[in-house]
Amino acid sequence: MTSHATKGSTGEPTGFYLGEVTHPLAVFDAAGIPVEFASIQGGEPPVDGLDLKDATNARYWNDAAFRKALRTTLKLDDVKASRYSAVFYAGGHGAVWDFPGSAAVQRVTREVYEAGRVVSAVCHGPAALVNVKLSNGAYLVAGKQVSAFTDEEERTVKLEKVVPFLLATTLEQRGAKHQPAANWTPKVVVDGRLVTGQNPQSATGTAEAVRDLVLKQAAPASKSVP
Repeated sequence: MTSHATKGSTGEPTGFYLGEVTHPLAVFDAAGIPVEFASIQGGEPPVDGLDLKDATNARYWNDAAFRKALRTTLKLDDVKASRYSAVFYAGGHGAVWDFPGSAAVQRVTREVYEAGRVVSAVCHGPAALVNVKLSNGAYLVAGKQVSAFTDEEERTVKLEKVVPFLLATTLEQRGAKHQPAANWTPKVVVDGRLVTGQNPQSATGTAEAVRDLVLKQAAPASKSVP
């Protein structure tokens, strides 16, 4: 999760988008996949989108174990990528400020991906991917099909002049093949072990795709019977 709390020079609060953590978490919990939280700075990250009319948000927000996990997130720089089957970058506008330049984001993403595991992100979470280079020097997203918060969605929320860059355009500049859907409609793109989703409406679907890949990797190899 992002640790960035303000929208540029506006002074308006932001952070990680709650539903992009709780809805994926509900998918992983139901599948028995353990989850650990990390953020750029560690500790309690700032939260945005605190909609408690959303039943999934309310269920987790009112759960003491979830709130404790939020207060005690790992600092991403301390994360050992080898421990994880997947990394999932939640969105929220804060992500476009502190994900791209984070050496920890770049290291963890590269190590998870090059170990044959799953890299995933939703909404503004793909901001984590814009500067990730593989060991061969190529951008991870180069030639990959991806989904992310679209330029049109950014304009619709009137933040296109506030964010430091337009996410979809920047991914395309890195060689990604961005696959947009209509504003606020679910869109999930799976390209091998890279899973990305467009917006909050895509959070559950993105997590379901990650779940399927993780469980497939964890399944024992079939043995031929003589």
